[in-house]
Amino acid sequence: MNILITAANSAQAHQLKNKLNTGNVILGDYHDLPAFMLAAGNMIRLPDPRSAAYAHQMLTLCLDNAITKIYVKDKEEELLLTEAGQLFKEYGIELLITSDEV
Repeated sequence: MNILITAANSAQAHQLKNKLNTGNVILGDYHDLPAFMLAAGNMIRLPDPRSAAYAHQMLTLCLDNAITKIYVKDKEEELLLTEAGQLFKEYGIELLITSDEV
């Protein structure tokens, strides 16, 4: 059971990760991330929200990485994931939209 926090390039994502204080948090971003950050294994590259299949790509990523909760920190991702909220709910994946609350 992992937690995904989007917008890994933002300070808010790192602050939230520290607040959660658990080892099973993955930071992800669709913007470029330095290779050394990806190599460590606790950051991943997310699908681009401009893709027509974005919601399904995110769902696949979550299922492949045992992600059960997503903290969405990007407005573009928020819009698309909110629209697909029922799909994620059917797979037991909770969407927490731009909330810093744990």
